[in-house]
Amino acid sequence: MPELSKEDINIKGIAGKALQDEKVLSELLEGILSKADAIRYTSFQVLLLLSETHPDILYPHWDYIADLLGSTNNYTKYIAVYLIANLTKIDTENKFDEIFDTYYSILEGKKTMTAAHVAAVSGKIARYKPVFKEKITEKLLNVDTIHKGSQKELIKGYAIHALDEYIEDVENREPILKFVQEQLQSKSPKTRKTAEKFLEKWGNFSSGEV
Repeated sequence: MPELSKEDINIKGIAGKALQDEKVLSELLEGILSKADAIRYTSFQVLLLLSETHPDILYPHWDYIADLLGSTNNYTKYIAVYLIANLTKIDTENKFDEIFDTYYSILEGKKTMTAAHVAAVSGKIARYKPVFKEKITEKLLNVDTIHKGSQKELIKGYAIHALDEYIEDVENREPILKFVQEQLQSKSPKTRKTAEKFLEKWGNFSSGEV
């Protein structure tokens, strides 16, 4: 699809075509593996929109997308991380159960970009897949011990954003509040600011309150 390489691409327009034409969707799925940056980026943007607005059209391609989590290319992993997170909303076959460990092994890895974005989308996954809420929370609260890279302070900021999305649905909120309070001393200015905003919003939100 030549138009995927254009700078003034119409993301919504191509998404609309993909909804009507399986061939266009197939080209987009192939496009996220393209060596041409423009095609890969555009393909991802269209698929990301579809995963948010019409996840049902991508769900049959779950396995193809999930396989990308094992790519040696970190941008390819990044693409899979976001598409899978959106597809958990309609994961009626519980496919995420099978890849949970693979998915969160990225958070445990050395690469900051991919680990940070796994943390970032974890709030969404916890809402869509509440059965994993406790396991996800444990992962986020233990970035210091599980992440093997050097940018842990930055990743904690993304973790706080995720926790903000579902703390209302957590029964024992004290460990979360304690974790965020500790980040007020973070070496990352961005994470400190994120922690401050979180505590302004939830600081008095102790267990049992609504």
